Amino acid sequence: MFGLELSFIWAGIIALSVLIYVILDGFDLGVGLLFPLSKDESERDVMMNSVAPIWDGNETWLVLGGGGLLAVFPLAYATVLPALYMPIILMLLGLIFRGVAFEYRWRTTRWKPLWDVSFFGGSLVAAMCQGIALGALVQGIHIENRTYAGGWWDWLTPFTILTGAALTVGYAMLGATWLNMKLQGRIQAHMRRLAWPFAVVVFMGVFSLWSPFQNVEYFNRWFAFPTAIFSFLVPALVAAAVFGLFQGLRRHWDIIPFLCAEALFVLGFIGIGISFYPFIVPSSLTIAEAAAPDSSLMFTLVGTLVLLPMILIYTAYTYWVFRGKIDPEDGYH
Repeated sequence: MFGLELSFIWAGIIALSVLIYVILDGFDLGVGLLFPLSKDESERDVMMNSVAPIWDGNETWLVLGGGGLLAVFPLAYATVLPALYMPIILMLLGLIFRGVAFEYRWRTTRWKPLWDVSFFGGSLVAAMCQGIALGALVQGIHIENRTYAGGWWDWLTPFTILTGAALTVGYAMLGATWLNMKLQGRIQAHMRRLAWPFAVVVFMGVFSLWSPFQNVEYFNRWFAFPTAIFSFLVPALVAAAVFGLFQGLRRHWDIIPFLCAEALFVLGFIGIGISFYPFIVPSSLTIAEAAAPDSSLMFTLVGTLVLLPMILIYTAYTYWVFRGKIDPEDGYH
């Protein structure tokens, strides 16, 4: 029983790490996705400056989530990774190109257009591949005898392409609301117009209607009592967040649209968690089945309980220090 509790504690920590990564690095990637829609180089400069102090810290949560999965749920790691080798590798390459673009773009004039393309392209590939990986998990991974038994291209289906496009559009909306909050003048007004969430609402609706038909357990979870309560509660909260986002954009507020956009992602994540529970690999491995031995769970938990508050404090402090509007005269060094 104690081991069971530890495995669920660790599942919560990893889920929290992934959620924090999505809501933080999501707008970071969204800024890169919006790069081609800027007017000139000066606007691209302030767009990049808005995330320059925080982008690498945001990716800490991806490392924590992935490393935690390997350490405490090795069976899930060993079965999910072979199923998603291609999108994961492409995602990492996209993140690498983004990181290099941050450093090199400010140190050249001749090759700056190349690094602009790298920043946009890396953001697009990373966002799309994250969505595809999510879609592949939702549709299910074929496991036999505790090993991956599917094909090389099982991750590439119409459903995963939809989730990839949905997450990419969602990240772009997050990026637009972030830039609306951080910038001023023409670029702020432009990003405010781009932040209107029509496409995101459509994608969320299609994903929500399609997902229950990927697995009979999802269908039962969302349409059988008592969990069917969430089928009304979550959409109602989504509607409230969308309303707040529309109102904030219409009234030219800075912070409310960003918070409402983040709320949409939190609610979507909660919906996926409700569908998955108690599985860590849907319909194949439960949280308890995939967990490492109790001694490993306890050993890693002690270190994590020390490290996690430090990361949270550092992250909060960074955002506090760099709060407020971006000065166009400031640069990334």
